[in-house]
Amino acid sequence: MTELTKLPNSAAVDAAVAAVNAIPPLFPLSTSVAVNPFLGQTGEALSHTAARLERVGGIRVTMKREWFADKIARDTITDEDLQAALKDAPEGRGPDTVAALKAAATEETVAPVKVPDIADLAAAVTGTDWPAVIAERIGIWAAGYFDEGQALWAAPTSGGVYATWREAAIHDLTPEILGLEGFARHVAATPQNAHEAIAQIAHRLGLGQEAMESYFHALLTSLGGWAQLARYRGWEAELKGKTDDTAIELLAIRLVWEDALYGHAKDAVAEDFAKSVEIHGKPVSADDSHIIDAILQEANERAAQRRLIALLRGDGTPKPANDDRPALQAAFCIDVRSEVFRRSLEAVDPSIQTLGFAGFFGVATAHRRFASDVVEKRLPVLLNPDVHTHAGAAGDAEDDQSARYLARAKRAWGRFKLAAVSSFAFVEAMGPVYVSRLVRDALNLKGKDYPDDPAPTFDPPLTLEQRIDAANTVLRAMSLTEGFARLVVIAGHGANVINNPHESALHCGACGGFSGEVNARLLAGLLNDPDVRKGLVDKGLTVPEDTLFVGALHDTTTDHIHLYVADKPSGDHAADLAHARDWFAAAGKLSRTERALRLPRAEDGSDLPKRSKDWAETRPEWALAGCQAFIAAPRSR
Repeated sequence: MTELTKLPNSAAVDAAVAAVNAIPPLFPLSTSVAVNPFLGQTGEALSHTAARLERVGGIRVTMKREWFADKIARDTITDEDLQAALKDAPEGRGPDTVAALKAAATEETVAPVKVPDIADLAAAVTGTDWPAVIAERIGIWAAGYFDEGQALWAAPTSGGVYATWREAAIHDLTPEILGLEGFARHVAATPQNAHEAIAQIAHRLGLGQEAMESYFHALLTSLGGWAQLARYRGWEAELKGKTDDTAIELLAIRLVWEDALYGHAKDAVAEDFAKSVEIHGKPVSADDSHIIDAILQEANERAAQRRLIALLRGDGTPKPANDDRPALQAAFCIDVRSEVFRRSLEAVDPSIQTLGFAGFFGVATAHRRFASDVVEKRLPVLLNPDVHTHAGAAGDAEDDQSARYLARAKRAWGRFKLAAVSSFAFVEAMGPVYVSRLVRDALNLKGKDYPDDPAPTFDPPLTLEQRIDAANTVLRAMSLTEGFARLVVIAGHGANVINNPHESALHCGACGGFSGEVNARLLAGLLNDPDVRKGLVDKGLTVPEDTLFVGALHDTTTDHIHLYVADKPSGDHAADLAHARDWFAAAGKLSRTERALRLPRAEDGSDLPKRSKDWAETRPEWALAGCQAFIAAPRSR
């Protein structure tokens, strides 16, 4: 991860930059992907990170002691695991013996408590929950500022984060109604530049240079997801070689609140605030409790590794090599959910071969869907797009325009339904019309249709040489260089769910939180190109003339495979496709049966398809939860 580019100004701003770099990015709900929550502390030991995050946010980074004690009691964590973890204890510290470590695991520990900031101290002396007030006022403003098209009335954003908030806060009477007199005047008197505000307020509060970075980190942590979303904007800018001040300006906003509350309750909080500043000014240091927690976590990790190694050293007999041409080859994303389906598919017929590859299939594209101007980055978040694509060819322009008119009409109708002047009248007049739809959705009678845009195309088109190089690179990376089947399915994955704000988190992380059918169809089209196949021969790769590549979407909530056969119609492969559909259906049944054992409220595999259509189901599947390890090895392992 790149760090936020250092901004000019003062020592206070330098400290603010360091504090921002300690915050992990949070990707928006539209493109949610998993992020290491300790991304800002990757250079620190776990015990040191535990001490830091306890100080700034009252955050626990390991499980409670009783959780480890239970594993020790059940011998899931053995004495050998504990001894090995003790040997590598952080800073050479920890209990002297395994017995002492076991005893420590049974001790009750107090919940971690953050070092109080001014808002915490003011809440204690005034009886008003100022941290909650700050979170609520900033949250309401930020929800409008960071909105990406949901709000009917767009909030102003042209002045930037700090300036826009400042303009709104000057007219916000809520803080004064709750007892913070003169808040609007105080905001109006602050510097108009966020960097200057940070430097000025830090000086006025007496934050020494040693304390600023830690104190600023604590304030950003108190903003919850907004600071992380701001860090995401910085991340996006850094990938393009640019900078972004969003997180810095959010910190300035939070400091203005601290400054106002200090002026309001200075006499009552000054002494305790000085103690907080003193703590933040000291280097972070892990105490014995943090060390013990880190050792127990290390022992648990070693236990998991030990069990995995024992499994891999087992007497399992590898599948004998089969030199016959596969009846079907299917490439899936290297995802825990795809792995379940791969095992099931191979069990259906031994002549089927499956392959694993990153779900964007080597096509890092910025894609525009049919009748849309939104560019979707369907690639890993660490990368920049190599190509641009859109749905449909030049001949689809008329259909695209018709779809745009229809989409605009739907948006207009939706805005009319939700508008302040018409919403109540709309419900009274049109409510009965929606009865059938409400009944249908409540009874799970219909799910969402699968994405079915026209086949994606490169825009601008790639040269023949570029297409050949891309196909050669991907095939070799997939280890698919010989023994091609007549039918090769390239299956991206996605989750077909209803009314779930976290839908993108169930999609493909390698596709940036989108479903993977676009990348799969692009690769299939590339590999079906006769000119590309001719060029591959010169690269030492010969794809048989009768091999057909078909893009597909693996629905991970239902384990259904949707084939995009219309992208490259082939009557010669009708029988192959019919067999493939039967095999996919049988494998889906096996996969659902296995997954039902791990999902709550699932009696058997037949319950799983209903979960994808249930508008009240928050957990239609577990996504990557429960995935303990990733193994890169020959398929026989």
